[in-house]
Amino acid sequence: MSLAAWLDALPREQAADALLRCCGARRWVEAMLAARPFASDAAVFAAAERIWDRATPTDVREALAQHPEIGADVEALRRRFATTATWSQGEQAGMQGADDATIIALRDGNLRYRERFGHVFVVCATGKGAAEMLALLQARLGNDAAKELDIARVEQGKITRLRLEKLRDENP
Repeated sequence: MSLAAWLDALPREQAADALLRCCGARRWVEAMLAARPFASDAAVFAAAERIWDRATPTDVREALAQHPEIGADVEALRRRFATTATWSQGEQAGMQGADDATIIALRDGNLRYRERFGHVFVVCATGKGAAEMLALLQARLGNDAAKELDIARVEQGKITRLRLEKLRDENP
């Protein structure tokens, strides 16, 4: 079964729960539910992108609040983010094997980032190593708040796409 057919067949509450695993912004979820039925998987992905492109700063912050901090203790976060813990762990696989100095620098950088911008640092971490994520974090600390929120919106869009693909792969 395609992702489109699967999402279309789900009762509204279950479809909302599935979509929340992909993006934690409720307005995005509601707009995706309103876009049903989907003609194809391509239509799901196109709707997701089109809707997210209209996300407000509030929507972005709401979605970011659903992300664990890169480099944070996965076990502690598993309880908080139970529905996306496995995905987040896989997305942050580049943290495996990172040296202590990099992990500490990521932790400290995440704290500075949160203090500066008021939300978690988010990057589409799939395929990125810890050192690369640290370099991106350090570079983005110099941004102004508006630019950084826009970068975070773009990164969340990439993550949403990947998570929709995972949802499709889990529900053939």
